[in-house]
Amino acid sequence: MDSKKQTSAKAQPQQQDAPSFEQALGQLEAIVDSMESGETPLAELLVKFEEGTRLLKLCEARLKDAEMKIELLKKQKDGGAGFADFPVTDRE
Repeated sequence: MDSKKQTSAKAQPQQQDAPSFEQALGQLEAIVDSMESGETPLAELLVKFEEGTRLLKLCEARLKDAEMKIELLKKQKDGGAGFADFPVTDRE
């Protein structure tokens, strides 16, 4: 096995399991649509609410990380563009 692949896989296990921002937002929208339909039983509504809350936190975390990267780019003194790595967290 390639040691570079092993290192990156170990360094970012949460990213592999967590959906992208776009996927999480799509799932969240589907949950809201389902809940608004009025045809979902109460027990299922509670499960969907919990999942929606988790997805909302994930989306908020991803947006906050993007905001931080943008601020870093704005603050660079030399005018050159560069990125710093930020770990993606679920922040629950």
